[in-house]
Amino acid sequence: MMWEQVMRGLVMAVVCVGMACATSRSEAASPLTGSMKKIDGSEVDLGGYNGKVVLVVNVASRCGYTRQYEGLQNLYAKYKDKGLVILGFPANDFGAQEPGSDEQIAEFCKSTYGVDFDMFSKITVKGAEAPALYKTLTAESDPAGDVKWNFEKFLIGRDGSIAGRFRSGVAPADDELVSAIEDELAKK
Repeated sequence: MMWEQVMRGLVMAVVCVGMACATSRSEAASPLTGSMKKIDGSEVDLGGYNGKVVLVVNVASRCGYTRQYEGLQNLYAKYKDKGLVILGFPANDFGAQEPGSDEQIAEFCKSTYGVDFDMFSKITVKGAEAPALYKTLTAESDPAGDVKWNFEKFLIGRDGSIAGRFRSGVAPADDELVSAIEDELAKK
């Protein structure tokens, strides 16, 4: 009798945990809340990106991955009319590879790679000084944890859920990332 009660309790616990997981994914609050400063100094309400497919990337101008700007721009050009936005967040957290001012970063991105996706003011993407956006992305993504290097990518679906996390080595043209973006764009 006691064994049956223990088993019933375990089954109920598993069911409840499963339901909570399903509920939290579908009812998860979007990480796109609050406002942040764009690279031109204007304030942007991140909530304005809700309903779009958003790729959030921490970027740097003097990194071995810097040429990913070209691939990011190509992704943006190909999918922007379908609802993709790319948000670039310069950060000097890794190897001091983004030492420039906002003006210098903006000029570099535009003149070298023709970047016209949204770029933001330089921030810190890890630790206590990271903005709420990055705290949420790193806490709620799979896998959770700090950003490891420049050009790490987080994909946010139209529903505001974190649809994927892609480390620096995943290039913008990588099938894994492109497929994830296309899957999210297909959702209405």
